[in-house]
Amino acid sequence: MSKARIVSVREAFQMAWDALRANRLRSSLTLLGIVIGVFAIIASVTAVNVIDRYFRDTVQFLGSNVFLVQNRPTVEINTDQERRRPNPPLTYEQALEFRRRASLPLSVGIAYPFSTDRIRYADRKTEPNVEIWGGDMYFLAHMSYELAEGRNLIEDDLYYARSVVLLGYDVAEKLFPDRNPIGQMVKIGGASFQVVGLIARKGSAFGQTQDRFVVAPITRLFQLYGAYTMTRSGLSPRSVLLSVEAPSLELRQATVEEARGVLRQIRRLQPQDPDDFYIDTNESIAQAVTFFTPYLTLGGLLIGSIALLAAGIGVMNILLVSVTERTREIGIRMAVGARRRDILYQFLLEAIFLCQIGGWIGILLGVLGGNVLAWQFDIRPVFPWNWALGGVMAMMLVGVLFGVYPALRAARLDPVEALRYE
Repeated sequence: MSKARIVSVREAFQMAWDALRANRLRSSLTLLGIVIGVFAIIASVTAVNVIDRYFRDTVQFLGSNVFLVQNRPTVEINTDQERRRPNPPLTYEQALEFRRRASLPLSVGIAYPFSTDRIRYADRKTEPNVEIWGGDMYFLAHMSYELAEGRNLIEDDLYYARSVVLLGYDVAEKLFPDRNPIGQMVKIGGASFQVVGLIARKGSAFGQTQDRFVVAPITRLFQLYGAYTMTRSGLSPRSVLLSVEAPSLELRQATVEEARGVLRQIRRLQPQDPDDFYIDTNESIAQAVTFFTPYLTLGGLLIGSIALLAAGIGVMNILLVSVTERTREIGIRMAVGARRRDILYQFLLEAIFLCQIGGWIGILLGVLGGNVLAWQFDIRPVFPWNWALGGVMAMMLVGVLFGVYPALRAARLDPVEALRYE
């Protein structure tokens, strides 16, 4: 590129900046439309990437080789009436039968969320929002928790229905801020339980704590809360949750298929009958939870496209007004030797310059807005480089598309008539 051309480009950008400053209100409104459009697109894409990273790097609902079996999906997103019809409960007896028959699993856990209530110790008590889980010796490992102190539940606790309990981190912190809870007695549902273990802190997911719960032997909680629950059709057995650990990640699918076959036999399903239970893995749960994310991107694209269309019309309008206001200036430039393509080139650069300013502001604000989720989830921020680059190119395209007509109009002015313009 020649030195003369470099100078002309620099001058064109300087003139564009001067034009923006001369019409600040009009320029600001036009820039606002561009900023909103780019912000909507970049913010939605950034938020989707943050959610994807959150599940990929942080959230583990289950152990790596574990899958869940229950009579309803962990996350239900299907609104089809047929699929919403409740399946028969997966009873505790069926779960025990599955444990006896299945040959591939390394371990089979049985659990049930009995209630949400207060936990009490002496004169202290929690809020009435603590989840009370009945489980067994496999609950912690299968649900991706670790034991911080004390011991885990053991087989004898289940066999003898002992009144022992494991405390989640939040519960232990609330009830025992100044002493070791191991060996202390707490009240659950009016009954006394001895604390035998503390569960290590897991943190939050989607801003909700994962540590506000307790785990007691499921057999003891059946005695306390009953093995049946009231439904619309009357008393029904509580439907338990099976957590199944495959020998390895490679054998997980084979273990899933064996589990499906064994459960179909136990639940007396005919070959033509569909499964009346659901099998969920970490991947299927994450996929169900992030089911809405493509719609977030689509919504951002739709809102952004509408805003950019309006902004593009604004760019064309501001340049048309600029051509009218600068008619005499254009005539003078032509009189001293400027060619029509130089005038065209100048106004196109002004349009591109205006769009690029709005585009970069929109990208910056969009990345910051989308990464609010990263800040809430306490993970590394995300920068969608490909979408940002696409935004820069899109703004250049908008500048050309909506700037070409005003630029052509300026370039086609008659020099003599332009000089006479007042």
